[in-house]
Amino acid sequence: MSQRRHFAVQLLCLLTLFCAASTLSAAEDDLLWRGDHATGRVIMEDLAKQYAKEKKGKITLQPFSTVSGLDAVAQGTADIAGSARGKYAKRAEESGVNFVPVALDGAVLITHPRNPVGSVTLRQVYDIYYGRITNWKELGGEDKPINLYGIAAPLDGVEFSVRDLVFRNGDQRVAVPRLYLNTTKLEEGVAIDPAGLGLSTYASTVANPGVKPLAIEGISASTATIADGSYPLYITLYLAERVDSPKQAAIDRFIAFLDTPPAKDILKKHGLVPYSEATDAIARASARTAFIDSHLGREPGTTVGSVAAASPAPVAAVTPAPVAASVPPPTPVAAPRASLEAKTRVSPTSETAEQARANLAAAEEKKAAKAAATAAANADKPAPKKKAAVAKAEPKPKAAKPASFDNVAADAKTAAKPASFGDVNAGAKSTDDPNKH
Repeated sequence: MSQRRHFAVQLLCLLTLFCAASTLSAAEDDLLWRGDHATGRVIMEDLAKQYAKEKKGKITLQPFSTVSGLDAVAQGTADIAGSARGKYAKRAEESGVNFVPVALDGAVLITHPRNPVGSVTLRQVYDIYYGRITNWKELGGEDKPINLYGIAAPLDGVEFSVRDLVFRNGDQRVAVPRLYLNTTKLEEGVAIDPAGLGLSTYASTVANPGVKPLAIEGISASTATIADGSYPLYITLYLAERVDSPKQAAIDRFIAFLDTPPAKDILKKHGLVPYSEATDAIARASARTAFIDSHLGREPGTTVGSVAAASPAPVAAVTPAPVAASVPPPTPVAAPRASLEAKTRVSPTSETAEQARANLAAAEEKKAAKAAATAAANADKPAPKKKAAVAKAEPKPKAAKPASFDNVAADAKTAAKPASFGDVNAGAKSTDDPNKH
């Protein structure tokens, strides 16, 4: 009897140790993810469900913004972060963060489905964000101002990646007057604004009928054009981890899971290209860079100030035309916006930065109310009589032809000319003088 009791006690101890080890293992694999809405909304929800379904662990999601996720990982308040950009070397906070590539996506300019414009050139993208092109008429659309939308959070992943491709500076100052907290809200704004224009991702918008992605140089974003690298504005999605994380083993297990068939199927379902299957696009990265440079009339490796002007400088209160320097003069801003920019540069997720955002929103709301009151007052006044004018018919813009990436020597003088990616050394001729800044 004593032997049986002794055996039962030993068995109970072993079961207790096994349960404790299982509980500890489960706790170790409970990871907190924080990052931008595009990454969280597109891939992380389904990946977290699959991870739990396979009983590998639990992933808690906190979508907010790119910088908040990276800072949380750096500070140890989150285990992993999602980012649509790589490490920014100028931020000390990211020095101890490792960026693991997960998938390729496409950064897309989106507008309202009823907008007749379907494609823009790289040069037009450059001029739009520099404040040189401000009317849809200049893009072949209707004669109405472009309502340009952007993300208020500093160093947003998608916008950073596009500015890095177009301006050679991910932190480039641009003329974007309408700011949203995240891409979800930005898409909602564009969906109700026929004159709206903003940046999102292919994976985020592919199933969203409320917005229309624009082709770039006649090439539409798709899984195929992203995978082969022919779409010029493809970007990399990353998983960020702290290099000395106490949960490194659990993070490594989750990273390994991302390369399994079920995880890859989830990425593909959302229009993403698993990084391990993106060898064509990765191999053509240098050719893509040369292609963009050639269509901007820029020498390889130069910065924004080296691109020659193709259209007249903007009028008052818009970012000035570039000068002969790597970074142009800052955009004139009102006091609330200046305070917000100053605080977000130092500590973007602090309470003072959030208060500055609130102050800016209140100031803009007051300005909008004043404008509405003025408009109402003017509505009561009789309109002055004007002589009838005969409008001149304008030539109908030609539709842009799809680009072919077999010969980069193809002339890129007009927006309708096909682009190419094959011989990047030839470059694309520009009517601008590259020595003019």
